[in-house]
Parts: sequence; structure tokens; C-alpha cells
Amino acid sequence: MKTDGSKVACRVDMSLAAGTRLDSYEIVAPLGAGGMGEVYRARDTRLDRTVAVKVLPAHLTSDPELRQRFEREARTISSLNHPHICALYDVGHHDGTDYLVMDFLEG
Repeated sequence: MKTDGSKVACRVDMSLAAGTRLDSYEIVAPLGAGGMGEVYRARDTRLDRTVAVKVLPAHLTSDPELRQRFEREARTISSLNHPHICALYDVGHHDGTDYLVMDFLEG
């Protein structure tokens, strides 16, 4: 946001295209990106449900410390049970991409 309160558009290039498959998860659309990951709306093809998939971007996967941090995030999320925290459904690695699969919450 600018100091005058107006919004500034920011374009972030996401690494996965719609239709990309990560095991049984099919990427539908990008949702957002941050310092430690990219999040996508995806379809769980086994259970026919919408999920959120967070991936560790390719440029970060070569750093062992960042991969460990991503794994710690998965363990931490899986140990929590609260209505305001997304449930973790799955963790995986597919064709060089580390990913977490979480409950998709609209909004």
C-alpha cells in the first residue's frame, strides 16, 4: 500500500500452472505466495474435494535448512487442532516439489 492509502498491484510469478499434478492433487489456480511458499487451490482427485496445496518453490528446495523448516511447519500444523487453523491432510514430494495439503478455507 502506498503512503496515501491507495493500493499498488503486485505481480508474483507462481511456479505451477493449472492442470499440474502433484500425486493425486491437481492444481486449479494460484492463491498467493510468500517468503516460504506458494499456495494453490487444488482438487484432491482421490476424494473429489477442494484443498489448498502449499509448495516450497523450486529455488528454495536446494537449501537443506529451508526444507527442514518446511518439514517443521508440517509437523507443527499437524499437531494443532483449532477451528481457526487449517487441518493438514497430507505431506509429499513429487518430481522435486515438496508440498503440504491443507483444508481449503474460502475467504
